Amino acid sequence: MREILITGDRSGSGKTSITLALAALLSTTHRVQTFKVGMDYIDPSYLSAVSGRPCRNLDSFTLSDEQIRDIFQFGCRGADMAIVEGVRGLFEGADALTDVGSTAAIAKTLDLPVILVVSAQSITRSSAAIVRGFQSFDPGIRIAGVILNNIRGGSHKAKATTAIEHYCGVPVIGAIPRMEEMQLAMRHLGLVPYREGSGRGDFDDRIKTITAMIGQYVDLDRFVSLMQERDVSTERSPSFDLSPVRDVKIGIALDEAFNFYYADLFNVLQSLGADYIPFSPVHDTLPEADGYIIGGGYPELFVRELEANDRMREAIREASKNGVPWYAECGGLMYLTERMNLKKGWQGSAADQSFEMCGVFSGETRMPARRVVSYVEGTAGEDSPLGRASFRGHEFHYSDVDLDRKTRFAYRLSRGAGIRDNLDGAVTANTLGSYTHLHPVAGIGMFRHFIGLCRKKR
Repeated sequence: MREILITGDRSGSGKTSITLALAALLSTTHRVQTFKVGMDYIDPSYLSAVSGRPCRNLDSFTLSDEQIRDIFQFGCRGADMAIVEGVRGLFEGADALTDVGSTAAIAKTLDLPVILVVSAQSITRSSAAIVRGFQSFDPGIRIAGVILNNIRGGSHKAKATTAIEHYCGVPVIGAIPRMEEMQLAMRHLGLVPYREGSGRGDFDDRIKTITAMIGQYVDLDRFVSLMQERDVSTERSPSFDLSPVRDVKIGIALDEAFNFYYADLFNVLQSLGADYIPFSPVHDTLPEADGYIIGGGYPELFVRELEANDRMREAIREASKNGVPWYAECGGLMYLTERMNLKKGWQGSAADQSFEMCGVFSGETRMPARRVVSYVEGTAGEDSPLGRASFRGHEFHYSDVDLDRKTRFAYRLSRGAGIRDNLDGAVTANTLGSYTHLHPVAGIGMFRHFIGLCRKKR
């Protein structure tokens, strides 16, 4: 199998569109497995769509080196190629003095060659200084090649390419001009995750635009030649190998409103003895299951439809009250409050609006609110439906959940904001709702406890 990592010199370098295009082009003739560095849901949905295989996340803040290698090896089973997309710049991470949480940490843990995407707008010889600086900053990173982006013309390309290859000793395998059509296509995709259904045709058209443009300016054969060859491990995976007995059924909310899940979740559930049943809070009635998971997403964009499905909301409230285990993250937490209040001006509204939600938790959601993006670290207490544990995760939201002052919280955070005063994981009966997103491999012990509770309570 061949493998490589694509990163950028900064956020906005163009690495996402370039990685998408290369994965799409190679997937026409090879089985391409993609990975995304960081706790992200949007880019993996695109990469999954173009490759036809579930993209998997790799993050060195939440995951141990062993877990990262386990996810990588499991994901690569049956693939011919592995392409890892980085996050932000190569060395950006959780803090200033270590590479924890960075793309560089993943490159070193997996010993991958790196393609560096450099935004060369308005610079030529200075682009070589940038590459040389990246090379010397951490000699443990193997920069195998460079792709230039935002090139203005032939002279610009020639000067930058000559400088990089002379001073840095690595090939420039692509020089992509600044193209407004590609910028518009990426902005259109924006923060909207790929979902099969009504929007798929438009998504495919945008990806075709990006792929066609980048395909003209990157030497695909040279890109493949820089990939590292390595045998795929066939060793048993402790996180992913199927349990011989799957006696628990978990309902998972999966539709246009709720779709922020790491691909590993579905494999981890099966390894823990659970099968999953997808259902739509927008369209369906609640299926019978031993427990339920509602992930993040954009419930605020489908708030009218969620309110209109009152049979679903009532069934969720009743199931939670009866002690059926529920686990909800971010958008799922918002849905479990009593109401969602959208401020005047939200999506062009002329006045404040309020919509009834499930009412599992006493309190309300307000949008928009301050932007919160942070790694999370904390401990869960004995009364958590996910068990007593130390954990690391991520939070990313523009909402504010204001819960009753008597609400019990299972999580105490040493890093991150949570719901209130560094408290997260609101609990009622056997239902837990949090702003914290957990990676299922990093938190496999917590998911094991949740499955055990579902087994016990059925």
